[in-house]
Amino acid sequence: MDVRVHGKNIRVKDEVSDVAIDKISKAGRIFDDGAAVADVEFSERRNPRSAGERFRVEITTRAAGRDVRVESTAPEPVAALDLAIDRFERQLRRLKERLIQRSRNREHKILNDVATHSDEHHEAGPPSIMRTKRFELRPMAPEEAVLQMEMLQHDFFFFLNAETGNYCVLYHRNDGSLGLIEPE
Repeated sequence: MDVRVHGKNIRVKDEVSDVAIDKISKAGRIFDDGAAVADVEFSERRNPRSAGERFRVEITTRAAGRDVRVESTAPEPVAALDLAIDRFERQLRRLKERLIQRSRNREHKILNDVATHSDEHHEAGPPSIMRTKRFELRPMAPEEAVLQMEMLQHDFFFFLNAETGNYCVLYHRNDGSLGLIEPE
């Protein structure tokens, strides 16, 4: 696995870069795809209020035709990297298990006559819809939608844009700003 380490508004030390390359390469063996590329991005928040989440690591790759992305934060870059790699390995294993389970017949799902916890989880089937919520959509400006979303304390808000007549989604971004999704 080809590992590309870079920093966003930060210079990544060679020791940290070497540790990242070593650990990501080991995690990449789960799929044995030598042509895969993993992008590791370090960034630093210089806000004293977020000292516990000062360093952020984001790992992105493409495995088995799917994008795998994880991120984590910690007070030190190596600690954030360790958390991100744990999540990265977990996601790669979960993806590989799903692919293996799909390719097997029902009678071959249990290996050596022993059911594992993950087999029981997969037999349950895809997640089901637990709740359906209905509400009246009235046209409103995006600024009003922002106020409604903040009052409801939701991470996103679905509304009918009065200016364009389109259905839109307003959401909180990871950097704290807002995003608006509109159809073309």
